[in-house]
Amino acid sequence: MLNVIKVIFLLCITSFIIIEGFIIVNGKEDTNYEVDYLVVLGSGVWGDVLSPTLLDRMNKALEFINNNPNIKIIVCGGQGKGENIPEAQAMRDYLVLNGIDENQIIQEDKSTSTMENLKFAKEIITKLYGEKNPKIMIITNDFHLFRSKFIAKKLGFIPYGMPSKTITYLVPKYYTREYFAVIKSFIFDKVKS
Repeated sequence: MLNVIKVIFLLCITSFIIIEGFIIVNGKEDTNYEVDYLVVLGSGVWGDVLSPTLLDRMNKALEFINNNPNIKIIVCGGQGKGENIPEAQAMRDYLVLNGIDENQIIQEDKSTSTMENLKFAKEIITKLYGEKNPKIMIITNDFHLFRSKFIAKKLGFIPYGMPSKTITYLVPKYYTREYFAVIKSFIFDKVKS
């Protein structure tokens, strides 16, 4: 029995190291890309104010938009507990407040998870533009890029990533939580044909 426990423990430690390696390696900015859409993933609104994590994502989005002024922008995120408006609405408002043309912004405001963010964004792109395998730039936190790009590929996107910063004291929490989220995505995030 003790040997079985040791083997299980070793498997858990090994999987943790491997998955965290993928998370870290894939958390870097892609530098060689040509994309048609910018997809910014939501991350919480406090009432109607962007959370610090979401504010960092939006500032990274502004940086990208300034370098790619004609890009179509999809902001993703529904309305959760403690949120007076959908995340996508708060994100859109922030972009408009910072000089982005509101006609350039498409809101995906129904999602409650990363899978839904990307699935609903894909449905919008397919419906509006008829594209089956669009090239997208995903903006999210560094720890979240690996899983986001993995899900995006499953959905038929050609994804690239640009990370926003993660608040230093939250790094251990978010990277540990992401390990479990990656496993959950591998097992449960199925794409229906």
